[in-house]
Amino acid sequence: MTAPPTQANSLAAEQVGYKQTLGRRHVQMIAIGGAIGTGLFLGSASRLHSTGPALLFSYAFVGVIAYFLMRALGELVLYRPTSGAFVSWMREFYGEKGAYVTGWMYWMNWALTGIAELSAVGLYIQYWWPQMPTWATVLIALAVVMVVNLLSARAFAEFEFWAAVAKVAAIIVFLVVGTVVVLFQMNVGGHQAGFHNLWSNPGGFWPHTGDFAWYGPIIVMSGVVFAYASIELVGIAAGEMADSEREVPRAVNAVIMRIAIFYCGSVLLLVSILPTSEYTAGISPFVTVFDRMGLNWIGTAIQAVLIIAAMSSLNSGLYSTGRVLRSLGIAKQAPAFTLKMSSSGVPWAGIVMTGVVYLFGAVLNALTPSAFEVALEAAAIGILFTWATIFLCQLRLRRLSDRGVVPKSRFRMPGSPWTSYLGLAFLVFVVISMAISGWQSSPYFWHKTNFLVVVFGIPILALLLVLGWLVVRRNVLAYTGGRIAPLWTDDGPTYPDRAEQSPELSTAGSDDSAHPTS
Repeated sequence: MTAPPTQANSLAAEQVGYKQTLGRRHVQMIAIGGAIGTGLFLGSASRLHSTGPALLFSYAFVGVIAYFLMRALGELVLYRPTSGAFVSWMREFYGEKGAYVTGWMYWMNWALTGIAELSAVGLYIQYWWPQMPTWATVLIALAVVMVVNLLSARAFAEFEFWAAVAKVAAIIVFLVVGTVVVLFQMNVGGHQAGFHNLWSNPGGFWPHTGDFAWYGPIIVMSGVVFAYASIELVGIAAGEMADSEREVPRAVNAVIMRIAIFYCGSVLLLVSILPTSEYTAGISPFVTVFDRMGLNWIGTAIQAVLIIAAMSSLNSGLYSTGRVLRSLGIAKQAPAFTLKMSSSGVPWAGIVMTGVVYLFGAVLNALTPSAFEVALEAAAIGILFTWATIFLCQLRLRRLSDRGVVPKSRFRMPGSPWTSYLGLAFLVFVVISMAISGWQSSPYFWHKTNFLVVVFGIPILALLLVLGWLVVRRNVLAYTGGRIAPLWTDDGPTYPDRAEQSPELSTAGSDDSAHPTS
């Protein structure tokens, strides 16, 4: 069944100009690298300190939700791989307004997250060169990832490949050393390692006395979600894979094992080696363990991996936002210059736009860090929204394919629709948990950051998006001929009078030639 040509051209035009150059090793390492970042290397320290060994349960449960997310994403990719990813699927299944909100929420998340990562690189570098000005580090780091992204998609993938190799190597070294230490119950910093620490830890496995609350491991899941952020990057990269039908299922199915080994395995060893009270926010728990073992040089190497993880996040942010902005630009929902592409298939204009935001944001962060903290927490809402759109699109795709309106994906999500419903319910729970944990975080009202973000930030974001849609709506209506509804109803094409026409696309791939024909 052929889609109406105006919308079909808009969807197909998102792929015009891209080069399918990403091979198996790139895809596998992008999937692995997306699941390993500063959330594990650094963020787990504060969670261990505040939650205890039960953090293992938190990572495991959220890991299951992350696996459902990847299976939903896999079904969508095998239905239609596109560099527009969730923006493009929202356009097809929920209409232009849904695509507009999804795209700008995802861009906001990466723009603000990238600013934080860029500032973090400056702080990490001072571990070796304390006299190095932060602004200089920011400029150098941004220049490196900009050059990598502007070269080609393959250059991005090569950077991610080697960054993932470094991150995985660091985790494997810890897993091997930690396993030996725990099995032989060695002395580490005056504490005897061993699995007995799971329940002999102050407060037991699930601490609930003193400063601990029984619901702590449940509430902390809202923070664990963001440790898994970026695993959805495979969906965007699928549009530039040489063989997405073969590689995406392999990458997706391997996610649950990687989460079990890298996240749950690491947390299990961390809580078995030292009491969780020994881990402190701002210091990698891996660095803490190796320092207590007298292996300071490995701790130093972990510091280098922290820089690599932050640079990898920056690299991914530029890659994904460049492609999402182009998807928005094609539908007249972003500035026209975001359509521009290089001869090597790089949407350079969108990448440069995000890079400029990174630069000015890093300056703002240095000047007003407290104000930026609120903005960064607001960015977390962006990733929750993106995950929700993936589940929503999978539900719509499955309903339409089961009714025979669209072809079935060759990689269907198990347990659908209930697994997607569970994922959506969990995301709602995360928002509620953010408000609760934010309220408890400080006795001062204006320091309750997460609470303020949920109660005030979400309505403000909604208002800004409504105002933005009112600004672009006229251009979108003109471009689509007033056809801004989803492509499909439950019974067939939304606009059946044009359903039998076959859209023709321009094959040019640079600058303004990427406009679809109408």
